[in-house]
Amino acid sequence: MEKPQMDNNNKKTMSNKNIEIELGQNEEALVEAEDYSKRAQWLRAAVLGANDGLLSTASLMMGIGAVRRDAKIMLLTGAAGLVAGACSMAIGEFVSVYSQLDIEVAQMKREKRGREERNLPSPVQAAGASAAAFTVGAGVPLLAAAFARDYRVRLGAVVAAVSVALIGFGWAAAALGRAPPVRAAMRVLVGGWVAMGITFGLTKLIGYTSGI
Repeated sequence: MEKPQMDNNNKKTMSNKNIEIELGQNEEALVEAEDYSKRAQWLRAAVLGANDGLLSTASLMMGIGAVRRDAKIMLLTGAAGLVAGACSMAIGEFVSVYSQLDIEVAQMKREKRGREERNLPSPVQAAGASAAAFTVGAGVPLLAAAFARDYRVRLGAVVAAVSVALIGFGWAAAALGRAPPVRAAMRVLVGGWVAMGITFGLTKLIGYTSGI
């Protein structure tokens, strides 16, 4: 008569263990998903920052190249765009993340709960990452233009290098967001061509009408 009772107890114990294992696995999955989500956000921000540096600097260089054939002027313009853009990105990200930090700290105080400091957003880290990503992207057209002496070759090298980089950044952003990579890469590429074309054309027109 004791054996059925022991079997029932064993079944309950095994059932409880299975539930604990499942709960543990679910918690691990949630932690892993949260870590992936945070990592994906940082990577996506880095890709977008690099894409911004790439496109804005290239468009600026194409614009000045529309009215000036001198390589030094184009390179100086690109370098100025790199420094200004990196500083702007860093300051903007610092202010934005600091505002987020203030909100989270205030929420923690209202809920009277503790939170590990490493889980809080870092304004300095965010600013540094944004500036670094922008610099990497902006360096592509600068390097492409630095080794071309001929005016037409220099413009072609910038467009070619930027096109390859745009495809890469578009593909990476799509992979992080689990979107169709080919469509996303082509969308980024066409958008970059449009931006560079508009900047080149309008600057050429302004230079022509103003006699520059």
